[in-house]
Amino acid sequence: MSIINEFRLDGQVAVVTGGGRGIGEGIALGLADAGADVVIAARRTEEIEAVAEKIRAMGRRALAVTTDMMEIEQVQALAKRTFNEMGALTCWVSNAGGADDRVPRTLLDMPERQWDFQMNLNLKAVWTGAQAAGAIMKDNGGGTIINISSQAANRASPNNGPYAVAKSGVNNLTQTLAAEMAPLGIRVNSVSPGPIPTEVFLEFTGMTEDDIPKMGKMFGVPLGRVGTPEDIAPAVVYLASTSSSWMTGQDMVINGGL
Repeated sequence: MSIINEFRLDGQVAVVTGGGRGIGEGIALGLADAGADVVIAARRTEEIEAVAEKIRAMGRRALAVTTDMMEIEQVQALAKRTFNEMGALTCWVSNAGGADDRVPRTLLDMPERQWDFQMNLNLKAVWTGAQAAGAIMKDNGGGTIINISSQAANRASPNNGPYAVAKSGVNNLTQTLAAEMAPLGIRVNSVSPGPIPTEVFLEFTGMTEDDIPKMGKMFGVPLGRVGTPEDIAPAVVYLASTSSSWMTGQDMVINGGL
């Protein structure tokens, strides 16, 4: 078999949470381009429907499911609907994340509500997603779970503490899930992007799209530029494919050399 074929995802059905824009949209389109059918989940129905249309135009099946990832019943319903309507569930990408009001704060000034929101969205939702997907995968031939973490997990993150703490938890959660699910035929890995100017990123930093060309220098990125969603999609395709069949419990850092 050609090594290129090892990266194909034909016959797979993938769920991408937070898939209506930014990194999630890039991942969803990348998975479809590699041959997967894709279910896109997020709270903004109009956005996920638009992504689903792009995937259908690529000749793949797509389903848009409006979902609040902080509601465990909705997460479980997403997994079940995927299996029932698409006929399989082989890959689950936990990408939904971010902050509530997107206001930088020190931990000393952090309201409890903001702390709880970020823990629930950025960490708990990764666990509930893996639990819902794993319950189906274990009885249907296994699969892959890919958690989108952040390079913020591995360093001090002033004014962005809860997010970084949650992502640190995602990395350990990935390792523990990988150990527990390996006997079930389920591989679990994560991807940690560096700075990518998504809508949330721009709002949080107070920057605009006009600032993007100079961000690489501002953040000291050795490769000279900040990332794009298209930089993350190939890593997810690799982790979802048989080319990574001997890889689990690992975190891939993609950050331009930071």
